[in-house]
Amino acid sequence: MSLNTVRHDYKITKKDREKLNQHRSLLLWFTGLSGSGKSTLANLVEMELHKKGVSTFVLDGDNVRQGINKDLSFAPEDRTENIRRIAEIGHLMVEAGVVTLAAFVSPYIEDRENIKNIVGVDNFIEIYINTSLKECERRDVKGLYKKARAGEIKNMTGISAPYEAPTNPDIEIVTDNQDVETSVQTILDFIIQKIK
Repeated sequence: MSLNTVRHDYKITKKDREKLNQHRSLLLWFTGLSGSGKSTLANLVEMELHKKGVSTFVLDGDNVRQGINKDLSFAPEDRTENIRRIAEIGHLMVEAGVVTLAAFVSPYIEDRENIKNIVGVDNFIEIYINTSLKECERRDVKGLYKKARAGEIKNMTGISAPYEAPTNPDIEIVTDNQDVETSVQTILDFIIQKIK
């Protein structure tokens, strides 16, 4: 924190914004391997929440890396900074009264714990999209696993870089043997109760 800044307290609060929106705001954090279905599920959950009149916004790993985080690599220290920045943005979105869906590999437990510290544990829902490496490689939507196996991509989570699975997520979706509709409904059933 800069020594030359002073925090300003404004009169309109998060509670005021939530009251206006008629729902609580939360950060829904989708974590899992590349190709697990994080972005797909975040998109579908947002669509359903939108139908219900919930104010939402999706922060997606690929999209964010084309903008605010385009200066970061996939080295461990840059991955940590990527997640820290997203957590700060997520915190601002939650303060704005928006249900924010963040779809990021976010491979390190310590980084995900830090998100909770930034946004507050009561504002954070960890959603583990648990898909086997075999299934992610079968899907290989972006062709990343093929490139990683060929040595063209370094620091590929699940291949040449670790993924530390959540030990106690709020929601765990195993996509290998569950259809998309059921996965979406499982997430919605949990979230709707939290934002009422």
